[in-house]
Amino acid sequence: MAAAAVAALEDIKGRDIVVLDVRRMTALFDKLVVVSGDSTRQNKALANNVQEKVKALGVTVHGVEGVETGEWILIDLGAVVVHIM
Repeated sequence: MAAAAVAALEDIKGRDIVVLDVRRMTALFDKLVVVSGDSTRQNKALANNVQEKVKALGVTVHGVEGVETGEWILIDLGAVVVHIM
């Protein structure tokens, strides 16, 4: 799931993509993906692409926050959480 999210972020030219394994720090999720975008418009496009790609794989998107402003978007995929800034 994290690999699919990273691929979706790379498609829209997300910068500085980092995947952190946080299993030892929290029981809430396994991986944290952090990416930078160049503008709020790109951040929204990154979020939309991640959602489309993971849904195509049958992954449930549990929640999305911050799309309205596009400055910091959080996508909850269950075991993976994506932060777009």
